[in-house]
Amino acid sequence: MPTPDPKHLRTVIELTVNNHPGVMSHVCGLFSRRAFNVEAILCLPEQNPATSRIWLLVDDDHILQQMLAQAGKLVDVKKVAVRGVDPKSMARVAEVFADPETCLAVHA
Repeated sequence: MPTPDPKHLRTVIELTVNNHPGVMSHVCGLFSRRAFNVEAILCLPEQNPATSRIWLLVDDDHILQQMLAQAGKLVDVKKVAVRGVDPKSMARVAEVFADPETCLAVHA
């Protein structure tokens, strides 16, 4: 998790999306084509396995509103919301992923 820079305001874009292969690629492709930097991504399925929620940690700058509008136009995006950044939650996520005991091992 990047160290917070006090000069940059950050926000979280929350997307509710259809859960199937290729959705993350479409979302990331939208942001990369527009040279919009994503600091962190978290994606988890919802209780209904047909949908997932994607959280994107991004800079809150002049093109944020444009990115929100364009994300909402993607076929598989059902809902777009903006959330504030909770430093305690971000620290906890970083802690979980930094701990090798909590990560799944992948064996060749």
